[in-house]
Amino acid sequence: MQNGRNGQNWQIGEVEIQRVVEFEAPLLDPFAIYPDADAETLARHKSWLEPRLQDSETGLLILAFHTFVIRTPRHVILVDTCGGNDKQRPQKPRYHMNSWPYLENLAAAGVQLDDVDFVLCTHLHVDHVGWNTMLVNGKWIPTFPNARYLMGKKEYEYWDKADSDKAAEDLNQGVMSDSVRPVFDAGLVDLVEMDHRVCDEVFLEPTTGHTPGHVSIHIRSEGQEALITGDSIHHPCQIEHLDWASSADFDQTASTATRAELMEKYANRDILIIGTHFATPTAGHLKTKADGSKSYWLDTNL
Repeated sequence: MQNGRNGQNWQIGEVEIQRVVEFEAPLLDPFAIYPDADAETLARHKSWLEPRLQDSETGLLILAFHTFVIRTPRHVILVDTCGGNDKQRPQKPRYHMNSWPYLENLAAAGVQLDDVDFVLCTHLHVDHVGWNTMLVNGKWIPTFPNARYLMGKKEYEYWDKADSDKAAEDLNQGVMSDSVRPVFDAGLVDLVEMDHRVCDEVFLEPTTGHTPGHVSIHIRSEGQEALITGDSIHHPCQIEHLDWASSADFDQTASTATRAELMEKYANRDILIIGTHFATPTAGHLKTKADGSKSYWLDTNL
């Protein structure tokens, strides 16, 4: 896996959004993550998938794991905190006992841990909350000690109840105990509704399906807008094929409906779509295809 340094920056009115990478690599068999995908269709898309979004040698889809730093005139906000270091994930090797230079990458991006005001969790999967905590002297402590960690109430309640369930444990191994409960114990968590407004420029937008309480992050300032997708869209190929639901989706029917709603709502509008797992380039504008079909593509020519 290739270690990433810091990625792109985008300006939305008075708000700066900066990408800080944990890692980016060819990672997933497209037919494993998207059971409805087929080789013929992928072959037709080769011209735009390779080499940025699909590895030409292995055929693996390239995904990125990154945090978005949102700087408003008053706040420093982080969106999702990747997989984390030192986490025991024996059934998920890509997240197991890692030693990524994530904190160094944050520092290179000008982020001091004490200066973060909010940490937003689009959902509570293993690869989105890992750096909520870090291991210090054998104890998990909040990485951002002055931040309020905002988690969806519905999302939290699902995982809290499912924590002892075997299927949930396999999917989200150890996450509650090492990445969620320690920030609760420190008194830093606020459970919020799925349309919660964080500040004047930033609010949550419900995008359920991938998990029961999944949200995306909407940024609006001075007439400009951006949407950080979370895992409502894992990879740009799902924009071309809305029905390619992820095998990791809690409710594939709901996740497919959510993607269709996002396309209907935001296609051909001047709103920047920023993918939480999109490889470089990570953002673009949704466009309707010119052939008259109700299908879409992501224009990354910013």
